[in-house]
This record gives sequence, C-alpha cells and structure tokens, in this order.
Amino acid sequence: MSDIKFDKSTIPDLSGRVVLITGGTGGIGAEITVELAKKNPALLLFTGRNAQAAEKTLERIRQAAAPAAVKAVTFVPCDLASLKSVRAAADTILAQIGDHGRLDLFLANAGIMAKPAALSPDGYEVHFATNHLGHALLTKKLLPLLEWTADLPLPGGGEGTTSSPRVIYTTSLGWKGGSLDFAGGLRTKQESALMGRWVRYCNSKLANMLYARELGRRHPKLLCFSVHPGVVSTGLVTDLKFSDRLFVQMTNLGKIITPEQGAFNHLWAASALHETISQGGFYEPVGVLSSEKGVKARDEKYASQLWEYTEQALESFM
Repeated sequence: MSDIKFDKSTIPDLSGRVVLITGGTGGIGAEITVELAKKNPALLLFTGRNAQAAEKTLERIRQAAAPAAVKAVTFVPCDLASLKSVRAAADTILAQIGDHGRLDLFLANAGIMAKPAALSPDGYEVHFATNHLGHALLTKKLLPLLEWTADLPLPGGGEGTTSSPRVIYTTSLGWKGGSLDFAGGLRTKQESALMGRWVRYCNSKLANMLYARELGRRHPKLLCFSVHPGVVSTGLVTDLKFSDRLFVQMTNLGKIITPEQGAFNHLWAASALHETISQGGFYEPVGVLSSEKGVKARDEKYASQLWEYTEQALESFM
C-alpha cells in the first residue's frame, strides 16, 4: 500500500455553504461525503443508485458528525447512465437547495469501470454515458446556480469577499489511453478493441478530464478542474472478474490505496486555496498538477469537439 497522506484538519469549515457529491453511497464517494459532513455545511446532497447503500453512508455520518450536520445531509437517487434519471435528479437537487440559493462545491465523482460492452438507455456506450454524459447534464442543469453563487458573498468571509464555486471531476490516469470517436463510435458498444472494457473506461476518463478543462475555459467564474484519486481498493476494483483484478494488481504493485486514502485528493481539492489551483488542471494525489504536455495535446485534438458533441447529445434533456 502507498503511504499517501493528507491532513484532514486543513478542510475548512463549510458553514453556510452547499455541497453536492455524486456517488456518495460507496467507495471514495462515501469517504468524501462523511468527511465533508463533519464540516457543518448548510446543506450536503449526495447521489447514488442504491438507497440501502445510501443509508450506510447516512449512518456513518450520524456516528461522526454533529446532530445539526446530520440534518443537513440528503440523499438524492440518480442513475447517471440514464439522462432521464439525471434530469429528474437535477430537478430534485434544485428543489432541495431552494432558499439556500447557492451551490459552492460540486464533486462529479461517481463512475463505472471495465464493465461489459453495453449501451445506455439513451443509446451511448455505457462508460461514456455514465462517467461523462450524466455528469455533463447534471453540470449544465446546475450551471445557472453555480454562476449565481460566484457573485454572492462567501459565507463567513470578509467584506468584499465573493464565493468561488468549484466543479471537480473525478478522472484517472486512464485518460492517457483514451480516444474519442465523434463520427459514430460513441453510439456503439465498442466491442472490437483489444482489452475493450479498459479502452471504453479510458475513453470516458479522457472525456472527464477534457470536459473539466473546457468548462473552466467557457465559464471562468467557476473553478473547474479534475482529480485522480489513485488506484483505490473499492468496489470498482474488488467487483471486477479475477483476470481484471489481477491486471490492476500486477500493474500497480505497491500503489493500491485504501478508500480513505483515495478520498485525499478530493478533500485537498475542496480545501486548497483558490489561487493555488490551476483552472482546468489535472491533479494527481495529493494536489500534484500533472505535466501539461500530454494534456494540451489531447486538449487541442478533442476538447472543443467534445463540448459540441455533448451540447447536441444533451439538448433535448435541458
């Protein structure tokens, strides 16, 4: 196991702020949700597909956080593979936020990895649909509120201090092996590639990294970037078939970390001072800005195409 570390005492008090986390029902999402719930947010919403798993996260929060913080936490069912489900979840989230009138932190964290070839209910390759399109639709539905928040005073801040909402996408080093076929491949199961289940995953992680960069470029009021949690021993890995688990273990000897450690880069991302974070950056654990050479090459090739493709794919769900 890696000895990766993070000082949780650096996580700021979240009084008055509203937080949204996808995938808070398990893995690193549950770890992030529990840690941030301890910091007294005005409202903390987390999504997932499984209400029973959500109850386990809520029980952990009841044991770890103050009673007032527990009351501020709400679970919102959402299946990111289905754009209809995402649209309904977005409406619920906006209704729950209601009079709070702000959204300070959005962690687009949920995802799937190395699943069998399949199409989403909307006809897209299922990794691309779940990891990218679902989060992109949720982001677009929340954008007006996020940009509104950017002009509001920071809770507890000094006079003249304005909020700086953060949109943080979970990606992985897998983006380096990804490509995006906008000519039609994204609406197929992409079964033909060698190690296809991993190629499909890498493609979706490339989309996550690039979308965060493009979002920051087009919406500079927001602080948008992506983070790699590390190779984490969660259900994403332990639920794989034996050959895939062996592949992960053999290619990451000494690098596999616990779910608690896997949350460190996200907790850093939620905590670090605004001026220390590069807009659109890709960060490895903990808080290490990745070399821009490879990032820029992929950016120039795919970013604007991905944005336009995504806009068209989501248009009927807005």
